[in-house]
Amino acid sequence: WVRAAQAELVSDHIRLLIQEKASSLDMAFYDSPKYFDTLHRARYDAQSRPIALVESLGGLMQGALTLISMAVILAGYAWWLPLVLLISTIPALFVLFRFILRRHKWRMSRTTQTRRALYYEYLQTSRETLPEVRLYGLASHFRGLFSDLRLRLREEILQLARSEALSRILAGLSGLILAAGALFLMLLDVLKGVLSFGQLAMYGQAFIQGQKLTRGSLENVGQIYSNLIFLGNLFEFLELEPKVLPAEDPILRCGAPESEIRFRDISFRYPASSGFALENFNLEIPAGRTTAIIGPNGAGKSTLFKLLLRLYDPDSGTVEIDGIDLRRLDLDTFRNSVAVLFQMPLQFSATLAENISYGKLAEADRMDLLEKAIEAADAGEIISRLPEGEQTMLGPWFGGTELSVGQWQRLALSRAFFRDASLILLDEPTSAMDSWSEAAWIESFRRRQEGRTVVIITHRLHTARRADLIHVMEKKGIVESGTHEELLERNGRYARAWEAHGFSG
Repeated sequence: WVRAAQAELVSDHIRLLIQEKASSLDMAFYDSPKYFDTLHRARYDAQSRPIALVESLGGLMQGALTLISMAVILAGYAWWLPLVLLISTIPALFVLFRFILRRHKWRMSRTTQTRRALYYEYLQTSRETLPEVRLYGLASHFRGLFSDLRLRLREEILQLARSEALSRILAGLSGLILAAGALFLMLLDVLKGVLSFGQLAMYGQAFIQGQKLTRGSLENVGQIYSNLIFLGNLFEFLELEPKVLPAEDPILRCGAPESEIRFRDISFRYPASSGFALENFNLEIPAGRTTAIIGPNGAGKSTLFKLLLRLYDPDSGTVEIDGIDLRRLDLDTFRNSVAVLFQMPLQFSATLAENISYGKLAEADRMDLLEKAIEAADAGEIISRLPEGEQTMLGPWFGGTELSVGQWQRLALSRAFFRDASLILLDEPTSAMDSWSEAAWIESFRRRQEGRTVVIITHRLHTARRADLIHVMEKKGIVESGTHEELLERNGRYARAWEAHGFSG
C-alpha cells in the first residue's frame, strides 16, 4: 500500500512539474528538436525513476544492516575476512558503473531515433492521419520504416546487453576465486585444529551470505546511481528558462490601443530557420478601425500576430502600443485583454459551452456573454442541430459529436469573441466559410465591432475589401496601403489580384 501510494503521489507531482514548466516556456523552444528530445527523456524518466530511487534506497539500507552483522561474525575469525569480502565486490562494482554510464550515453544519443519510431507508430494509429495514410497506401511503408528503425535500436541494445553480461560473468568469477581462496585458508585452519568443522560451516556460510548481500547491495547502489543519472534528464528539463521574459517594472494596461499599434524596424527569424521571416519591417495599425493584411504565403503575416502577442520577441526593433514597447507591459494583463483567432484553432473535446467559455475562464458562467459570442460568430445554427444544445459534448476523444471544419472555426470565433475585447486579432477568419456565409458574416461583424481595433489576416479579397484599411504585404514588407477603392485606383498589386479573380467594383 505504501509503495502504491508513494508511486502515485510522486508520479503525479513530477508530471505536474513537467506540465508547469512546459506551459512557462515560450514558443522558441517548440521550434527546436533538441527541446523535444529533452521533453521526451523527462517524461520517460518521470514515470518510474523517482519511486525506483526510493525503493533502492530502502533496499540498500535493509541490506547494509544485515551485511554489517555478517561482517562482525567474519571478523570474529580474522580481521582480513570482511576485507576480502569487500574486495571481491570491486570488479562487479566497476562493471556496474561502467555499463550504467554506457546505457545512459546510448539513451542520450538515440533519443531522436526513439522519438522517430514513435512518430511512425503515431502515423499508423492516429485518427488525424488515417484518411491520407489509407488513401495513399502508406501504412505498410511507415510500418517498414518503424520495423527497420526498431531493429537497429534493438540490435544496439542487445549488443550492449551481451557486453554487460560477459563482463558480469568475469566479475562474478573473480569474486568466486576470492571466495574459494578464503574458504581454502579456513580449511587449512581446520586441518591444523584451529577451527572445528562446525565453525568452518558457520564462517563459510556467513561469507557466502555476505557475498550475496553485497551483490544485492551493489544492485541497489547501481539502481540508485542509474536513477540519479537518468533523473538528471528531468532536472535538465526543469532548469530550462523562457527567453521571453517579463518586464522588471511592468506597466499595467490592457491590449487595446488608444492611438496605434506600430511595428518599428522589426527583424525576426525563427530559431530553426536560417532566413528572416521579417527584416527591417515597419507597419502602423490605427486604433478603433478594422485593418486587413493580405499577401502571399510566406510573407510573414501570421508572424505579426506571434510578435504582437509576445509569443516571440523580435531580434531587433520594437512592437509598440501607443508608443510603449510591448516588452515593458505586464504580459498576462496584456494577453488577457486580447481576443485571438489562430489560423489552426484548437478543437477541444469538451462541451460546446466549454469550447467557447475557454476564451475567458473567469467569466465561464456568464450566459449573456456566451449568447453574444455565439451571435457574433453566427454560430447559432450549429447549436440548433446538436442533440443537447450548448451542453453537447464535442470531439471524438470521449464519444462527442464531430463537427465540420467550418463549424469548428465558428466555435473558435465564438471563443475569441467571448472575451469581449477591444483588440481583436483574426487569422483567416473566413477560410472555412462559403462565399454567401462570408459576405453575411463580414457585414454582421463590422456592425458589432464598431469602434474596436480589429486586425484581420486573410487571403480572401472579399474579406479584405470590407476593412477600413488594407495593407498588401510581401516578403520585403508592406508594398501597398489604402482603402479598397484607393488600391483599385492605383492599379497596383491589389488591383491586379482583384482583376485576376474576376471581381468588379
